[in-house]
Amino acid sequence: MDCDVGHVAGADLATVDALARAHLNSCRLGVRLRVVNATPELEALLVFTGLADVLLRRLKRQPEQREQAPGVEEGGEADDSTA
Repeated sequence: MDCDVGHVAGADLATVDALARAHLNSCRLGVRLRVVNATPELEALLVFTGLADVLLRRLKRQPEQREQAPGVEEGGEADDSTA
C-alpha cells in the first residue's frame, strides 16, 4: 500500500515516528507500506534514522563499477617462489 506524503509540510522526527508506527502496524496486518512523494527533507530524515530502505522501498541500484587504481593489479594466487 502506498502512503502519499506529498502534502506533508515541515516534516520532523514526529512525522518519521508516525510513518514508522504505520509501517509496523501494516506489517502486523500483512500489508506492505511504502512512502511515496516524500520531500527531500523527509527523505533526508528517513536516511538519517535508517528507515529509508524500509519506508521508501526503492529498487536497489546496481553498484557502480570502480576503476582500478593505477599500479594496483588484480589479485590472483600467491606466487610461492617469492616467499
